[in-house]
Formats: sequence, C-alpha cells, structure tokens
Amino acid sequence: MTDPLQRLDDPDRPTYTIGQAAELLGVQVAFLRSLDTAGVVEPARSSGGHRRWSRTQLQLAVRVRSLLDDGHPLASAEVIIGLQDDVTELHAELDRTSPDR
Repeated sequence: MTDPLQRLDDPDRPTYTIGQAAELLGVQVAFLRSLDTAGVVEPARSSGGHRRWSRTQLQLAVRVRSLLDDGHPLASAEVIIGLQDDVTELHAELDRTSPDR
C-alpha cells in the first residue's frame, strides 16, 4: 500500500485555495486571479470550480510578483522567467554531461 502522506510532498499537487495562497504569499487574491486570467499560472479547479494552487505554482507567482515589483510589465516578467528557467535547465544538462563539472 502506498503511503497516503506522500502526496503532501508533491509540489505539483493542487492543495491551496486562492485565499490560502494569497495569505501565504502576502498578496491580494486579485493578483492571483489576474495571473490565472492572463494564463501565466493555470491553477487546477475543484469539482465546484474553485481554484486550487500547487506549491510549484505559488513559487512561480512569487517570481512574477518580484519582477513586477521591480517595474517589469507582466509580459516581460514571463519572458525573464522563461529565460531564467532555460539557463537553469542548461546548467543542469551541462552538469550531467560534463565530466569536469
């Protein structure tokens, strides 16, 4: 039998309501709704249609908020995050394939 508590460690499990997510991040619910509306983050929906956010999505929301706070428009923040993720992925690939690293 699989340990049901393992689901607690899954960063992609949609666990948090929008209110819980906003409180955890110290942002307004409207900010999280705007990320969903813009398609930046697409939270899961409960059977009743309520948004459910994962830790991975909350981490992305924090990154977006930081870039917005630095004065970047949303479209630029999305591009910056995409490029940052690409660089991180390339570094990981180099680490896996390079014997010197």
